[in-house]
Amino acid sequence: MAATVHRLKITLRSIRPPIWRRVEVDSTLTLYELSAVLEAAIGWLGGHLHAYEADGITYELPDEDSSFRRPTVDERKARLNKVLPHVGAKMRFDYDVGDGWSHDIIVEAVEPAHADIDYPQCLSGKRACPPDDCGGPWGYSELLDILANPKHPEYAERLEWLGGSYNPEAFDANETTETMRGAEPWDPEFDY
Repeated sequence: MAATVHRLKITLRSIRPPIWRRVEVDSTLTLYELSAVLEAAIGWLGGHLHAYEADGITYELPDEDSSFRRPTVDERKARLNKVLPHVGAKMRFDYDVGDGWSHDIIVEAVEPAHADIDYPQCLSGKRACPPDDCGGPWGYSELLDILANPKHPEYAERLEWLGGSYNPEAFDANETTETMRGAEPWDPEFDY
């Protein structure tokens, strides 16, 4: 059981009206473990490269195949309570670097864990996650414009791509909590 929990507010950048989540997580999670929780909290499917930036330091999985990359800290060795030690501490979380999804994360509280609560948990949030691989903030905006107009020439194609429906206002904290609790970090070494 966690001794303390971090209450985090996660807000997706470049999207209006905002898409955000307020979650509580074990303070001792590694950033690697946290990535799965964050992806599940927002609603991403996972399986894309991601990175963190806090106080000018980049945290990500090491990539020995890429000599031109900036120096980084291995996210599997960095713990949340060390990277964001206090209320007001902030970091950026980039997901699916090719599509350009960035999230602002701020620590709203660091509190003792309650024995009767299973962590992680989603406390609140607004709006559905954009569909994975929709083309980043610009592509998402275009998708919403198309879905708002059933006469648009791409409407049927986009609806089929989405599997039949998409409600950008949908959000359920209980469902999100269950998804977060089952989340596993993406292993880039595993051949999907």
